[in-house]
Amino acid sequence: MDFHLTEYYPCSYLPDKSARSRIAVAHNSPESLVYARLIRQGYRRSGHFIYRPECDRCQSCLPVRIPVEQFCASRTQRRVWKQHQHLLAAWHPLHYNPAHLELYQRYQHARHTGGSMENDSHAQYCDFLLKSNVDSFLITFHENDQLRMISIIDQVPDGLSSVYTFFDPSVVNASYGTFNILWQIEQCLSRHLPYLYLGYWIAENRKMRYKSNFKPLQVFTGNQWQTMHLTARADNPDAL
Repeated sequence: MDFHLTEYYPCSYLPDKSARSRIAVAHNSPESLVYARLIRQGYRRSGHFIYRPECDRCQSCLPVRIPVEQFCASRTQRRVWKQHQHLLAAWHPLHYNPAHLELYQRYQHARHTGGSMENDSHAQYCDFLLKSNVDSFLITFHENDQLRMISIIDQVPDGLSSVYTFFDPSVVNASYGTFNILWQIEQCLSRHLPYLYLGYWIAENRKMRYKSNFKPLQVFTGNQWQTMHLTARADNPDAL
């Protein structure tokens, strides 16, 4: 396995900063085995790329995961869980559907105006979410016959990795983002998988802070996973 450092590029999470990533390239081992090992070391997947931020002057991106058997839902999370029980979830292999792209573009336009993904084309959407060399799934959530939410999830030997979720931004008073993480926690528990990997947590980025609402949360730092201790209330993921 080889590792390559990218050139510096504009940081997607913190304005006026540059970033670079370390990319893992598998040769003799199957990509899924490489990914299973690297995700425990703070790596992440985007399309065909397995990567980890590696910036010289910034260590703001912290890999986080939920030890699901220790998770204790708050009163608000229990209310959200009950509120959205009518959603019907279905697992699918990764595939393209024009309705999925339309939902994705509406979500990006409503929730991430001015972001790098707001005007993603069909090709960019497919490269980002529908290409994978590991065990990946597309989960649809319907309310009656109406598509409300989609999640892309990877399965690894010790858990699920939440790659990306997008939902219908037009539904008033919905809490789809919170419900989705709770649903993924339940999927881990039902499959006897100990961890839900949530990617990176960045204290300075308002859109990332919501992850600390799910406690206990473990962070990969100092080459080991440790429980994160936070007392401040994090932002609501459904407001993003």
